[in-house]
Amino acid sequence: MAAQHYSPVTPQEAVSVIQSGDNLFVHSAGASPQVLVKALAERSGELHDVNIYQLHTEGEAPYASPECADSFRVKNLFVGGNTRKAVNEGRADFIPVFLSDVPRLFRRKIIELDVAILQVSPPDKNGYCTLGISVDTSLAAAQTAKKLIAEINPNMPTTRGDGDLHISRFDKVVEVDYALPTLQIPPPNEIESKIGQYVAELVEDGSTLQMGIGAIPNAALAAMTSHKELGIHTEMFSDGVLELVHKGVITNEHKVKHRNHIVSGFLMGSRNLYDFVDNNPLVRMLDIEYVNDTSVIRQNPKVVAINSAIEVDITGQVCADSIGTRIYSGVGGQMDFMRGAALSIGGKPIIALPSTTGRGLSRIATTLNLGAGVVTTRAHARYIVTEYGIADLYGRSIRDRARQLVGLAHPDHRERLEREVFETWNVKI
Repeated sequence: MAAQHYSPVTPQEAVSVIQSGDNLFVHSAGASPQVLVKALAERSGELHDVNIYQLHTEGEAPYASPECADSFRVKNLFVGGNTRKAVNEGRADFIPVFLSDVPRLFRRKIIELDVAILQVSPPDKNGYCTLGISVDTSLAAAQTAKKLIAEINPNMPTTRGDGDLHISRFDKVVEVDYALPTLQIPPPNEIESKIGQYVAELVEDGSTLQMGIGAIPNAALAAMTSHKELGIHTEMFSDGVLELVHKGVITNEHKVKHRNHIVSGFLMGSRNLYDFVDNNPLVRMLDIEYVNDTSVIRQNPKVVAINSAIEVDITGQVCADSIGTRIYSGVGGQMDFMRGAALSIGGKPIIALPSTTGRGLSRIATTLNLGAGVVTTRAHARYIVTEYGIADLYGRSIRDRARQLVGLAHPDHRERLEREVFETWNVKI
């Protein structure tokens, strides 16, 4: 089949198909279509009651500004830095949902999408573009929206997996040429490196890894250079994986699902990462409803899920989406993988965090802050790691958990925590 001809239009003409009252989806993470986003915001004076559904997006979100409040209502399925202020000032909304459930919201018409705006790789000789570095929930949006608008960007890598879309699927196409957003994570500090070392101690050879993004996951990966035959099945990955691939540590040979392949839903990192995945048969970018399905995750051996938290109470409740009542991020895929890892034979669900905040407050708490969201319940929590060691909560009583977790707190806070545990829980440790 020869590549189908397409006629690019201006960004203004492309977004003209969006009407007042529409439900609109914006492509996730680093694939957010910045030219279309800007053109959309410029129509704020003529549109009203447009609901914008999105997860975390990189770049600007001008439609979330106070000036656009009468035109657009952003409904975040996961909150990023560009909409966090709008959510906490009441101009935007947060929808608590597991990441694996988001595609079902679209496919089951619980949220009916009128338009999806996307950024894709250039069409190949057969006319197929790809969703590039962000397949995740964006595939379901592209499959179910009534109209598709796309930026075609030569800087978007062509990725293998589920994200293929034929050029004929798009109602409007805009040609762009700008660099994708990159994420440079500073080298881990002493505390982050120590946490990474403890996490790496829990990882056995032949394990399948899921990790988030940031200094602690990178520190953990950096501490695994002597490990053998690891695999990757994760909702996202970044540059920390590359060295282990190049050193032959990550081989994926023991995986049951997608043996010999890295599986992910989206990517964020350097241009080097994007070049690595470009048309690389090693990497499979797949639908997040599948990637984060616990029944899929559990089939791989020794799944190690490495996730972070804002605070953990002494019973094991994990808050990862808010600081008190102030929404910070979202539920995301933490519970998908915490449960999937727990059900995997030899699996280990891990929450890793520094013992204190930047202001010196303890992140190990007697009780969570008022309004804090419980993302991982005390029944699902198992390994908690700080720079002071590892706690294994599985099968442990509240008393035993409190003893272990107070031991993971910064020494400056332990005496107070012991006293509060007795006063609050009537537990002497």
